[in-house]
Amino acid sequence: MSEELSHISPSDRLACASSLWHSSRSTYCSPGRKTSSRNMRFWDLINVIHLNFRGKCNFNLIAAGFLKCPKDKIKMQRKDIADYRPPKLPISWVEISNSVSRQYLFETDGNLSVKMVDDSRPVPQRMAESFLNKFFPSGYPYSVNEGYLRYTQFRALQHFTSAALSVLSTQSLLFAAGLRPTPAQATAVSWILRDGMQHVGKLICSNLGARMDSEPKRWRILADVLYNLGTGLEVMSPLCPHLFLEVAGLGNFAKGMAVVAARATRLPIYSSFAKEGNLSDLFAKGEAISTLFKVLGLGTGIHLASTICSSMQGKLVVAPLLSVIHVYSVVEEMRAAPVNTLNPQRTAMIVADFVKTGKISSPADLRYREDLLFPGRPIEDAGKVKVGRYLHEVVRPSKLQQFKETFPEEKFLLNHGSRWTDMILKHNATGEDALKGWLVAAYASDMERLVHEPSTNILLEAYDKMNCAFSPFLAELQAKGWHTDRFLDGTGNRFAF
Repeated sequence: MSEELSHISPSDRLACASSLWHSSRSTYCSPGRKTSSRNMRFWDLINVIHLNFRGKCNFNLIAAGFLKCPKDKIKMQRKDIADYRPPKLPISWVEISNSVSRQYLFETDGNLSVKMVDDSRPVPQRMAESFLNKFFPSGYPYSVNEGYLRYTQFRALQHFTSAALSVLSTQSLLFAAGLRPTPAQATAVSWILRDGMQHVGKLICSNLGARMDSEPKRWRILADVLYNLGTGLEVMSPLCPHLFLEVAGLGNFAKGMAVVAARATRLPIYSSFAKEGNLSDLFAKGEAISTLFKVLGLGTGIHLASTICSSMQGKLVVAPLLSVIHVYSVVEEMRAAPVNTLNPQRTAMIVADFVKTGKISSPADLRYREDLLFPGRPIEDAGKVKVGRYLHEVVRPSKLQQFKETFPEEKFLLNHGSRWTDMILKHNATGEDALKGWLVAAYASDMERLVHEPSTNILLEAYDKMNCAFSPFLAELQAKGWHTDRFLDGTGNRFAF
């Protein structure tokens, strides 16, 4: 059909369709004439062709389709037209709160957009909200854990003092390099070797990553102590220009170790504040605050370098003061961070509180009680447990089978001694296994103060007591926000039979 009609021009086709339409109506639909279903179908065809040509549709397709199309398909097409519904429109509404009008538009694809309609608040209040939106995570303060504001305040102070110190140290290094009675080429080589020492420091510190996972707060403080030590050496380099390479290289070596430790511990600290899985948002806003106060610190450092610290005497006064503020800020940052992973110190504190009071402390409860400098000290109320020692240092080969049979179903070994209790974990032990072993040691130590029995009997009684209390203990522990799926002992000394 389409091939036969292909040579007809559109205007001729339109005239043909119109003629067919009028003739068919007069022939098949005249008064008193009975019309068969086949004739009606032909009249429907002509009618549709006529209408569609007025709409400039394709005659070939329409004619071919209707001549080949059965009657039920024609009805189906009419039904589809009857069932047509207009597309859904987006839903919008306006909310007014605290002199601010916002229009919320809920698109049909599920996206929600917010547009400011009117804002009659004072300018300072609007500036404060704009600052919060740019430098604090979305939904603050409900989207972060307790302590984030204090952490951010001291983090800003830390980066401010760090940037100011970097200006003073760079000025001192350039001054010391200019004082050397050597050719410019030798000075350039010394400067390059100084930078190379920083990379050596990074390589050495990279081997301590597991310990940083276990004690991120301690290593973050140590990183800044190393940074200040390196900066201090650089500031004092003009006092001994003939030892420029040695002094500057050692300072950069310390700063290289500090850079690795600071970056490696950043993620665990940020993770402790992520309340709604918003780790990327926290990281981005934290880096924005750091950048802002680094710029301010650089400006302050340039001003100090050109005024008070233009002389060596001024640097020797201002640099130690900035270093003290810098280290103090980092300590307060770490004390504010509620780290919620289990390491030896936090596990011992949780168990000690549970055995003494029957209550479980949250990460926010323990953050100010952590020993940030010497975290490995055994806690008496938690059974004086030491974890991570080598198996051959704890158990004699002749008694190894006896230790294995004490708790055959568990993933830990306990050697309950008079001074402390050694716990060795299996290679696939989790935080729950470490908690079980710690509870057994704590209960055994508590029983030993009351009765004097062989250590094996005490351990078995403590194990039974632990089994009775462990399920509710673990459920409440997880409800407080602790991650019990892993135990970060930091040493990596575990056993496997």
